[in-house]
Amino acid sequence: MIELLNYTFFQNALAGAILVSILCGIVGTYIVVRRLVFISGGITHASFGGLGLGFYLGWNPIATATLFAVLSSFGVEWLSRREAVREDSAIAVFWSLGMALGVLFIFLTPGYMPGMTEFLFGNILTITRTDLLVYSILTVASALFFLFFYRSILYIAFDSQFAKTKKLPVAFIEYAMMFFIATTIVFSIRLIGIVLLMSMLTVPQMTANLFTKSFKKMIFLSVGIGIVCAIAGLFLSYVLNVPSGALIIIVSIIIYLICKIYFKFRQSMIKA
Repeated sequence: MIELLNYTFFQNALAGAILVSILCGIVGTYIVVRRLVFISGGITHASFGGLGLGFYLGWNPIATATLFAVLSSFGVEWLSRREAVREDSAIAVFWSLGMALGVLFIFLTPGYMPGMTEFLFGNILTITRTDLLVYSILTVASALFFLFFYRSILYIAFDSQFAKTKKLPVAFIEYAMMFFIATTIVFSIRLIGIVLLMSMLTVPQMTANLFTKSFKKMIFLSVGIGIVCAIAGLFLSYVLNVPSGALIIIVSIIIYLICKIYFKFRQSMIKA
């Protein structure tokens, strides 16, 4: 398997897996602690409308998907804040609208679209140097944002109402985090695919949460677990000749289950 590292496409795939794992580890921790898992699923599926529009107009589907994802995330935030609409109801609106528009645009697009399967199920081996540059910029931007606004993000993640009493910029942080969630989702689609992406943003964080309740430690553990799962899934997919995205998620879930069983067993032994 070492000879794989001599191939440029595999080097790009490995670098992309590591960068996306870092990005998902940072943003996903906020999602899990803030209990926004349903939102991440809504934005993921809403971006499908942008992909369909991109194929229909002949534009870059990632650009249109990013636009749809960001507008959908802001729309959910705006509706739940200003229009007295329950958050889960607002998510359901954009989730179903994005999927419906995606199906409509794909139906109206003439010819066969071979690239669509990459976005639905992921194809990490198609990652390019340009993709890596975008991943790097987004990862650095999210890391710097967390570094500069860590205290505010921490308070808002656990209790946004308490954060308001502390005069923290709650609205700014929440909209900024929605932007990072949306862009992380769209630019990770090539790695995992729309169908499986939500797991990348939650399962490593759930595993990390078994070991620590500290927000900061959870971020680092999530990143580490995500990287291990991504690398292991990538190499195993080569050995087994199966899709990389699916195997990365399977590996992460297996690790979570092993850790969960271990902690359950340890608790039962302590009680005994």
